[in-house]
Amino acid sequence: MALSIAQALTMLASLEAGFRAGMRAPRMPQPDEGLRAMEAALFALMGLMLGFAFAGAVSRLDARRELIVREANAIGTAYLRVDLLPAAVQPELRQLFRRYLEARLAVYTELADPPPARRAASEAVDLQQRIWQAVIAARGADPTGDAARVVVPALNEMIDVTTARTVAQQTRLPLPILGLLLALAVLSAFVAGYAMAARGRRSLVHMVLYAVAVSLTTYIVFDLDNPRIGLIRLDAAEQALRQLHDSIR
Repeated sequence: MALSIAQALTMLASLEAGFRAGMRAPRMPQPDEGLRAMEAALFALMGLMLGFAFAGAVSRLDARRELIVREANAIGTAYLRVDLLPAAVQPELRQLFRRYLEARLAVYTELADPPPARRAASEAVDLQQRIWQAVIAARGADPTGDAARVVVPALNEMIDVTTARTVAQQTRLPLPILGLLLALAVLSAFVAGYAMAARGRRSLVHMVLYAVAVSLTTYIVFDLDNPRIGLIRLDAAEQALRQLHDSIR
């Protein structure tokens, strides 16, 4: 939010600077069509950048939501297949699964506070290894090994999806594109202010609306890329993991 407010204020300052520069510039008897084409191209480029940035952020949010559901399904499947293992190892594995789910939930609920999030991620990795080792050890009590062959693929999927979620969480709008988007917003504000000077006076309503509209759109792009910090959340999707946690006894 602070960055978006700073962007809005910077755009207002750029609009004012453009207006003053336009007022000092010599008046032309007729509008220059070449200049109008350049202005239109600049505004079209900024609109295109905003559109692509917004669409990309929405796509990344959908991918994160899909991965949450995929993880819940993977953990639930692996947990159900514990019933196929020898009865002696089942109680310990069920407790490990419950603790694993608690750690995985903590990884994302604590994202705003990095140290607890890192500790939860480390605990989840440790619990993955303990669950894996317990399943491999259980093969010795099953001469056929059929149960382990069914459980191991489910565990693989459960572990693999954590890597996919980590990568998805770290994937955001690239910094060069973000920098270009912000630069275009400021440049377009200057050009808009310069063009406004042709009428001889400012339009504060238009200046404020333009700065606020562009800044709000940029803020939504940031928010979509950080769905656990701002207004946009993934609580509905993560409810599947919480319900699974509550079902494990």
